[in-house]
Amino acid sequence: MNKIELLAPAGDLEKLKTALIYGADAVYFGGEMFSLRSAAGNLNIDEIKEGVEFAHNLGKRAYLTTNIFAHNEDVKPFMEYLEKIKDIPIDAFIVSDPGVLSMIKSVIPNAEIHLSTQANMTNYMTAKFWQSQGVSRIVLARELSFDEIRKIYDEIGSQMEIEAFIHGAMCISYSGRCLLSNFMIERDANRGECAHPCRWKYQLVEEKRPGVYYPIEEDERGTYIMNSKDLCMIEHIPEIIKSGITSLKIEGRMKSMFYVATVVRAYRKAIDSYLADPDNYKFDNTWLEELNKASNREFTTGFYFDKPDNEDQNYVTNAYSREYDFLGVLREYDESTSMALVEQRNKINVGDEIEVFGPGIEYFTMKVEKMLDAETGEAIESAPHAQQMINIEMNFPVNKDFLLRRKR
Repeated sequence: MNKIELLAPAGDLEKLKTALIYGADAVYFGGEMFSLRSAAGNLNIDEIKEGVEFAHNLGKRAYLTTNIFAHNEDVKPFMEYLEKIKDIPIDAFIVSDPGVLSMIKSVIPNAEIHLSTQANMTNYMTAKFWQSQGVSRIVLARELSFDEIRKIYDEIGSQMEIEAFIHGAMCISYSGRCLLSNFMIERDANRGECAHPCRWKYQLVEEKRPGVYYPIEEDERGTYIMNSKDLCMIEHIPEIIKSGITSLKIEGRMKSMFYVATVVRAYRKAIDSYLADPDNYKFDNTWLEELNKASNREFTTGFYFDKPDNEDQNYVTNAYSREYDFLGVLREYDESTSMALVEQRNKINVGDEIEVFGPGIEYFTMKVEKMLDAETGEAIESAPHAQQMINIEMNFPVNKDFLLRRKR
């Protein structure tokens, strides 16, 4: 069996480290420019150096997304950017634009190139073309079924790696190549500035009746006609691996570190369970329950089994389902006193029932009985301030980088 990679998003340096700590084999991240998530925190050059070194020290990989569709004015700045980062041992560059690919190769001749899903890779002849251009991995278009993926693998599987999205937000446009944002508010989705107008509420207006709004469905609130549910394939790990996909990709560079940790941890368990004993593998529903503890827009299997229909859209709301609040990050633990130093992310109160989880362990539930202000050492009843440092008495041993959450 080919080595299976769990690939996670890293919207900033903290999320990069979280993803790797919680079980990702590799991460993909953007620099401050030339990535399709300009609103993410992204990494400056010093942070890229630190992030790549952190990954390599764990025996893992780090990929830089440079997947914009470049315009003329992007060419010179991109070449200058490449000169600044060419000595950083980035494991691969994710590209969609042939010009960007050629620029990378001209500055970093030995760079490993992965073809972005933005390039709409849908057949094996296209894969062979990109292989001839020096691409070692293709990230499949999201619109492919398992049957189509297996055919591509049969034709090129020994020559190129295949990567595909298995979890995260779905875009209504073809493999994410959208003009809607640019048309409506002049924010170019193909250059990293998408405003997500596919999530907005729409109604019909007849031109001779301005101001009179007609719902597109029989619902006076209107309808979110382009609002897709989120992709979730955790129940289908065997089918994914048997199809020839070797890199299983999670979407979400705009998501929180809590989201990244929760999703990576669940898929890590599922993948490891399957690889340990494929013949006797059984799906554990607690993995899906964990995914529901991170924000989501309900789940769909996308195009993997059939073309999506009306059941794969959410016509009611564009809001996320959020069943849990992210409370804090554990920074230190004193085993002699059972006190954990926690960096608060949402208000915590004495008496709260919370869940504590970390990489490689099952979560446990406890009541907050004792809480101290980390600066003064005084007992407090509540920690309401953003990123307030507090000490919480733990019922069980914990470790640095564990996370706290509370059911709403």
